[in-house]
Formats: sequence, C-alpha cells, structure tokens
Amino acid sequence: MARPRRTVQIISNKGDKGNSSSSNGSATSSPAKNKAVIFTYWKEAVGFICLVIAATVGYQGYLETRVNTPYDDKKVVIHSGLDVPETFWGSYRPGTYFGLKTRDPHSLVTGLMWYSPKKLTRGGDGIKHWCEQGDNLDQYGWIAHDGANFGVQEIYDGNFILTTSFVKRLGGNNGGDWTARISVDIKPGVEKKIKDEISLIWYTALDDPPSTQNFITTSDDSTPLTGVKGHTPGLGDFSIKLFNHSGAIQHESFVSTVAPGLHLLKETVLSSLRLLEDSPNGPKKIVLGGELLPITGQVTGDRPQPNFIATQVTAQAPFTLDVVFESASNTREAPLLGDVYDTALAWHQSRFEQRFENTFGLKEKGYGPKEIRFAQAALSNMIGGIGYFYGSSRVQSAYTKEPVPSWKAPLYTAVPSRSFFPRGFLWDEGFHGFLVASWDIDVELDIISHWFDLMNVEGWIPREQILGVEALAKVPEEFVTQRNNNANPPTFFLTLQYILRNFDNQITAKRLEVFEKLYPRLQAWFNYFNTTQRGESMGTYRWHGRDTTTVHELNPKTLASGLDDFPRASHPTDEERHIDMRCWIAIAADTLAKISSILGRDGYKYDQTALYLTDNELMDKLHWSDYAQMYADYGLHTDSVVLKRPKPNPRSQTQSSEMIRVTLKNPEYRLVDSSFGYISLFPFLLQIVDETSPKLGKILSDLENPNLLWTEFGLRSIAKNSPMYMKKNTEHDPPYWRGPIWININFLAIRALDFYAKKEGPYQEQAQRIYTRLRKNVIDNVIKQYYKSGYIWEQYNDTTGQGSGCRPFTGWSALVVLLMGEKF
Repeated sequence: MARPRRTVQIISNKGDKGNSSSSNGSATSSPAKNKAVIFTYWKEAVGFICLVIAATVGYQGYLETRVNTPYDDKKVVIHSGLDVPETFWGSYRPGTYFGLKTRDPHSLVTGLMWYSPKKLTRGGDGIKHWCEQGDNLDQYGWIAHDGANFGVQEIYDGNFILTTSFVKRLGGNNGGDWTARISVDIKPGVEKKIKDEISLIWYTALDDPPSTQNFITTSDDSTPLTGVKGHTPGLGDFSIKLFNHSGAIQHESFVSTVAPGLHLLKETVLSSLRLLEDSPNGPKKIVLGGELLPITGQVTGDRPQPNFIATQVTAQAPFTLDVVFESASNTREAPLLGDVYDTALAWHQSRFEQRFENTFGLKEKGYGPKEIRFAQAALSNMIGGIGYFYGSSRVQSAYTKEPVPSWKAPLYTAVPSRSFFPRGFLWDEGFHGFLVASWDIDVELDIISHWFDLMNVEGWIPREQILGVEALAKVPEEFVTQRNNNANPPTFFLTLQYILRNFDNQITAKRLEVFEKLYPRLQAWFNYFNTTQRGESMGTYRWHGRDTTTVHELNPKTLASGLDDFPRASHPTDEERHIDMRCWIAIAADTLAKISSILGRDGYKYDQTALYLTDNELMDKLHWSDYAQMYADYGLHTDSVVLKRPKPNPRSQTQSSEMIRVTLKNPEYRLVDSSFGYISLFPFLLQIVDETSPKLGKILSDLENPNLLWTEFGLRSIAKNSPMYMKKNTEHDPPYWRGPIWININFLAIRALDFYAKKEGPYQEQAQRIYTRLRKNVIDNVIKQYYKSGYIWEQYNDTTGQGSGCRPFTGWSALVVLLMGEKF
C-alpha cells in the first residue's frame, strides 16, 4: 500500500502550485526531497519490472521443460528384467527376421543373417537381416509362439525354407538358458534341381561399449565351431556354443570386431567379408575375415575389445544349426541340445495348441485345420512381434524452438508391422491389446504399464515411439519428432474396458495393484485430451495439429486421429468439431468411471461427463446432418477443391512444378456430410447411439448398401459416392483411408453389431443379420489372401479383396482371430 500512496502524494504536490505550505502549516517540500522520492519510486518500479521479466523468463523455461519432464508419480512398472525371469529373454527384436535379447536396457543382442553366395552383390544385396519388404520373401512369420517359453517361425526365401525356433529353460540367477535352432531345407519339388549353397551368420553384439564388467570374446571350448563367451552385469558369466545338428557344413569362418552401433551390424559384416580361393583353379568361398580389430575403440591393454562376434557356416541344404546359450549360474543335467531340445519343443508346441483351443475354441466352432493354422499364425505373429526397446524420443512443444530429447525409458510393446513399422504406435497398441489380453492378461497389463510410464507432466504420451538406434534407423527424418499438441485416439481405454468386461472374475489383488498405479496416469491422460483437444463450443472436440498452410494437400491430413487422410473440413480452423474425438472422450470418461468404482474412488465427474457426451439428443444437435442423414464433422468446408499443376512463370527461377490445391468455390461453415465413411460410424462403432434410435436403423441400412461401404470383403473406409473416394491427397500420396478396407474398424463394427444384436429393440434382428454376413466376409477374405500371398496385410482392396499397403501387418489385422472366436 505504500507505493500507491506515494504516487498520489507526488501527483498532489505537483498540482498544488499556488500554495507554499501544506494544509496543516508544515513547510513546503524541497526540490531535493522531491527528487529523492521520485528516485526511490523509480528504483522500485525498475525492480518490479525486473522481477516480472525474471518471472516471465522463469515461467517460459518451465513451459519449455514440461514437454520432456516425466509425470511426477510412482512408476507403474515395478518388476522388470530379472525380477520377471520368465520373460527376461525373448524374441524382442521384431525388426529382425530372427534375434533374441533380454528385457534389459543394455541387453546382449543375438541374431541371424543369411545369404546365398551366388546371389550376393558387392553392395550387400542378398544378405537378409532386418525385415524388409524389398527382400521380397515369399512368406515369413511365426507359426507358434507363446510369448514366454518358445517360438517357431517359417521363412520362405526362393528355393530355401528356413525354420527358426527357440526354447528357454529357467534356472539360476541370471535368466536361465536357451537354445535357438535354424534348419534349412529345400522347397518340395525342387530337391533334384538345386545345388546352391546358403550361408548362415549367427552374431552376438553388445549394446554398450565393452568394459571390464561387460565383454565378449571368441571361444572354441569343446565345439568345432567358433562360439562366444562373455560377461555382463545382468547375465553374469555365459557361453554361446554352435553345433552342427544335422547335415554337412562345408566351411566355417568368423569375425571378431568393433561395430559402430546395433543399427550397422549388417554393414559390419559386409566390410568383413573376404573372397577366398582354395586353389588357383578351385572354387571360391566368401568368408568372414577372422579378427578384424580397428585401431580405435575400447582398449584392453593395447588391443581394442570387440563388441561384435559373428560366426558364418556355409552348407548345402538340408542342414540344421543349433545355438546354445548357457548361464554360468544355472545348473543342468544335460544341455538343451539334440533329443533334449526336440522333446522340449514338442512339449511346448502341444501345450500351445491346447491353450489356443481353450482360449478361442475354434475347433468347437467348426473351423478346420487350415483355418486354425492361420489363426495360430496370426496370434503368434502378434505375440512374437512384441519387442523391448530402450531410448529417448525426440519431442517438441510450442515453447521449444527446436526438438529436445525426452528422458530415456524402456518400452515393452507389440508392433504393427515387423517390416514397415517395427516400433510402438499408440492407437495401434490399444487394438493389439484386445488380442494380447485374450491370450495373457498379465502381458497386456505389463505393456499398458510401460506405455503409461512414458507419460510427461502434461499427461501426454507421444503417438509414435522411436526408442534406440535400431528403431531410429527405420524412420524417415520428417516423422521422428513428436509434437505434444498432437494426440492419438486413446484406445487403451477400450482395452481396459475389454479386460474389465470379459475378465472381471480374474482381477486378482496383484492385477488390481496395477490398476491402482495406472489410475492417476489415466486421469492425467483423460485431462490432457479433455483440455488440449477441446473445441470452441461447449461439448465439442477437435483433433489439433492439422496444417492450415499446406498448399499441396487436397484435404489437410489429420494424423492425430489415426485416420490420416480421411476427409475433414477442407479449410482447418479452430471452429472445427470432430465426431470421432467426441466419442473417444465419452468412452474414456465411461471407462474411468468404471475403474473408479472398482478401486473405491470417487468417479462421479467421469460418470457425469460420460452421460453428457453420450446424450444422443445433444450429440445429434452438434453432429447429425438431417440433409445427408448421417453423423458428420463440422467446419469450414467446400467439396470444390482440385489438384492442379501451376502454370510456368518465365520470370521465376525457383518455381516448383508440384501440383497445388485450387479452391473452386469458397468454403463455408457447415457439416462435412458429403463423405460417408468410417468417421460417420463412430457413434455406432463405440456403441454410443441408442439401440432404439432411428439413427441406428439408418446406419445399419447404410452399412448394407454396396454403393456406400458394403463389399463382400468388409466395409470400405469411405463411400463410393464420396467426392474423395480413392483420390490422391497429393500427386505422390495414394489414397490411404479413402476406400481400402481396414480390419481394426471392421473389428469395431462387428463388435458393435454383436452388441446391438443382443439389445432388445427394433433393430436387433437387422444387427444380427449384418453381423453374420460381415463377420464371414472379413474372416474369409483375410484367410484367403493369407494363403494366396503368404501374408496378413495392412489393408485390403475394396474391389478385389487383395491385400495392399505393407506386409506382414500382424498388428490390428490379426484381430481376425477374435472375430473367429467371437471374443468381444
């Protein structure tokens, strides 16, 4: 209060020019005293301004660090690594054709490469290591995998069939033993026509630089083939031995060297290959070059310590190689080798088949051996595609000038595609969780726990997880940085809802503890969506992150929604409202209310939010188009947009010839109701529309209309009469969610049909009829294309049913297994 009074007094004295004294007769203030008062005020004002500036700078710094500051609460994942020995070792390298590692941030890494010597080029074409679509393998994938103890995979490469398998044996203090077997055979019908050799390379690598606590070295202890022995803090002392189980190996070689990183192992092998001639006129052999240790690197004494050891064996098929890992802390009666391995593998396979039938009941439903083999392969590829990653994301917010690294963290997750997307994707993982939870609830809860430990203080989880050098090497630079205003559908709420609905009698005290630890993070996640994705009007939501400045896209993508190029309002603005976003928030609130009830927490606000957002009358006022009779987004929109090549400008030296968008008619604020498709179905897909609503009847009738979404292979993503049907979004980007059939949305549709078929109402029989037809169409086509092409695909052509996009895509496309088993 002193400062305002002083200010008033100073102004009063300046204005009282005619008086020589104050009203009580005191002496008039001297000029010197006035200057002192003014100076004092000036200093305080400057100090206040400095304080404001400091506070502003400090707050700006606080905002900058929020994007890469972890959520401040207890971690959900408590037990990992050696605390969970049954899942310590595994096939946690989904981006490679075959490899084993541990759930340790700095794991020892093992894996397989192979090539046909006659087909190897100087540039390395022909060596198979990472799963690559360009390798054009006829087929590859797990045919049996239980997620813990064993796995069997078949790889069809030209005339060769490689069968890779592994079996684990627990014991000791460091994760136990395992054996990997690689068998090479010739395709039936070509045995007498082929004499080609094949070279297998089994390697061992360290993630960290070698040290006195962390090393590997070559070993030929009691085996004719070069093996490895070493030590890490997690594994203790260990050995890896190679055995020629069957067939005749023609020659063997090895390399022990320093690899620049796990992402350059193939390149390290290539630089180590040598051409060796037995005699001047004898056959030539391609061999690894022994100890090729560079001058630089981790040094023990005067020699660099290797972090990469590879053994190559070359033979004519058929032959079999066994790789035996043994922990020094484990005691065993006999090595997991030969007949012992055969017996163990057969036991695990038999147990897997019985567990599969107990879980999904496909024999009981009348499926034959061919369909069951497909379903087992689909499940096994989902489970066998679970990976373990460690590293930091590259993140950015509106308050950071450049991307910044997040904290380093582990992630245990399934992946959409081993070849094209061998990393974690947020909204995909929620769909994966349906199938994983059906097989093993604890594995799924472990996956969810790892994902929520990646949450920052804002309640944001990056939509794409690119952790570690191997994952980073597979991602184009433009997609690496994750921005915190970009959300992704919160499908984990659906996963948790599924677990609560189907396994409520299996929520043990241990599993309930996971829900307790998840709860505050689920609340923070909900709050993130409910604030950052809120629309301008009450009860509306929109996906943020649409590009308002693009000139090359026919319709600016909405990557955050997961349905990238599905047409929204043609001209993005803050006034948009998105029907799918509203439905996701409604489901999130409903799930949180249910979890609150289970945990004995107050979930009133979530229950009320769910009731508000699922109120059909309110939803219809915002999103139902009476004209088009469909649910729709709202925004600044026109359908009159085209891509045109700009006319050449003779005065410009830098003009681009890339096609640009031209708007032929001014946009207006309206419901975007000219493109009926997946977006229009969300109130139905997430079971929000009332079972007695005439709007449900309209949706069901539209589903069956072949001129709209219906095909004999599944529901296409957008109606044939849409102006955007099968239109490119740029001259280079093919249509993605503009016609092709996607299994995740068809799964939600069939699940919703099952829901409404069990609800008494005027549309019950219609829902049941469509359910039967659509379920059969999807299942039959995916199985048909699998046996025709060798793969499960990312999407399917709405005209021919053929697979398209990337393959194998045994992420959400593997949900066909649940459709077969009717597990909703």
